[in-house]
Amino acid sequence: MATASPSLAEFSIDRSWQPDYRSPIRWLISHALRHKLYIVGVFIGAFGNGIGAGLVAMHIGWGFDAISQSGGVTALGWIALSLVISQIIRGVLMLGRNFCSEIIGQRVERDTRDELYLNLIGKSMSFHDNHATGDLMARATNDVREINLLFNPGMNLVIGSAFFMIAPFFLVPSIDPQLLLAPAIYAIVYVFALWEYLTSLRPATEAVRRDFGRLNTVLAEAIDGVETVKGAAQETKEINRFDQALKNWREAYTWQGDVEAKYYPLLLLGLLFAGGLLHSLLLFDQGAIGLGDVVAFNAMLIMFQFPTFASQFAYSYVSAGVSSAKRVLELITTETELDQNIGGYEGSMDGSLQFKNVTFSYNGSSSALENVSFTVEPGQTVAIVGQTGAGKSTITKLLNRTYDASQGEILVGGHDVRAWNLEALRQQISIIEQDIYLFSRTLAENIAFGCPDATQAEIEAAAQAAQAHEFITSFKDGYQTKVGGRGVTLSGGQRQRVALARAFLTDPKILILDDSTSAIDSATEDKIQQAIERAAAGRTTLLITHRLSQIRWADLIVVLRQGRIAMIGTHDTLMQESEAYRKIFARYE
Repeated sequence: MATASPSLAEFSIDRSWQPDYRSPIRWLISHALRHKLYIVGVFIGAFGNGIGAGLVAMHIGWGFDAISQSGGVTALGWIALSLVISQIIRGVLMLGRNFCSEIIGQRVERDTRDELYLNLIGKSMSFHDNHATGDLMARATNDVREINLLFNPGMNLVIGSAFFMIAPFFLVPSIDPQLLLAPAIYAIVYVFALWEYLTSLRPATEAVRRDFGRLNTVLAEAIDGVETVKGAAQETKEINRFDQALKNWREAYTWQGDVEAKYYPLLLLGLLFAGGLLHSLLLFDQGAIGLGDVVAFNAMLIMFQFPTFASQFAYSYVSAGVSSAKRVLELITTETELDQNIGGYEGSMDGSLQFKNVTFSYNGSSSALENVSFTVEPGQTVAIVGQTGAGKSTITKLLNRTYDASQGEILVGGHDVRAWNLEALRQQISIIEQDIYLFSRTLAENIAFGCPDATQAEIEAAAQAAQAHEFITSFKDGYQTKVGGRGVTLSGGQRQRVALARAFLTDPKILILDDSTSAIDSATEDKIQQAIERAAAGRTTLLITHRLSQIRWADLIVVLRQGRIAMIGTHDTLMQESEAYRKIFARYE
């Protein structure tokens, strides 16, 4: 009998709360405080574990006294029973503590991944232009995982070891308050030594996380550009670059290991055992405590061994987690000039466009567009022509707010693009670029990417309109054929026809074709040209192309030269009046 699949609601994430972004520590705490009940469980379990371990030492002392007395066998039996009961309770509390700690770590990791992913998706293109993909991947995967390890086992061991250190201060006074001297001195010196250790460890763990990000960047670039690397026979050079990045990461890890090796509390632990034994024997010699008390006290000092040894690697997890949180928070809080404008205009656009004195530059460099102004009426087909670097593609990126204009105003459907709800704006504009990006999914999923609820019949109709149906059905798995990363298993022409089908399926108000038929042969171009003409009917279409057949039938032609408008008009008008247009046109005649 098939079991029912769990509903997505069971795994839904509450995104209505706002984390504290003032510092990495505050951010981590704000995430953890979402799970207060489990935090209470960790502390209760850690306290019970510490007291339970201390009771073991107390029971040893009581047992020692019982054996040394006549008739102590019965008393020893009761002591053993009491010890068993206390350790069963301790075991249950330890299980609860570890369970709660694991829940906190896993949920914080889940929430952090969700928060970071949504944040990265919402960042502007200028942000992604300035950040290496490999480093972003390192932060989104490895650094987020380190945050999980910060909570478990990191903070789990820190809290557990703290209660192991605190428990003797609750139990030792029941033997003799004077015996607190050695543990108190140790605790004070331990805190100072631990602070110095953490101060030295922090820059080392930060270097490890930073160099891992750089290593990931080198690896991602080599894999993503492997065709270029092989084509230029630069494998050896790229291997050397990776080796150098790996060496830097290894040296950072070695530095962290050197810091961890200089963990002075291990030396202090031996001094505690010696000092505590000497002090208890002096009190025994004075008759202040019994022999069983000496045994119990020194057994209790052994409890300090766990926090001393555990802290050496527990705080390494904590330090690495805080360093990772710093790197993740750095991405989340990086200002992006792209405003989603969630409360903006969401109506249906009529397809009209207007550029008013628009100027734009990439990353503050020389202007890609300067003082550009033109108007497009609803349903018009506009060809944008010009030499390479004239700013043709920049116009399309400003329309759907991939970038925002530095100066001037862009109106779509009579509304400034910044006044639109970004999602509503982009849903009604479809751009097909020369560099087609296909996902590592089936052809059907790629075509339906902008319209995930499309039926198979609608997908096939769009593919037929884009002249893609024939080659798709020639594959063994048809529309269920999976394409490789970026669609590398398809030819350039096939990728562009799939992209055209994707655009046709979304039925946009504005269709932008950015040199989208450059990789299509002449025979296929004629068929696609007819499909484009049908698709352009009733909607505004922008063509960035050098294909004369497409330029000729445009209602309006915008000629760009070095980011400025050289002239605007029809084909016949420009052939007569624009020398720049005639030069561009002459190149392809």
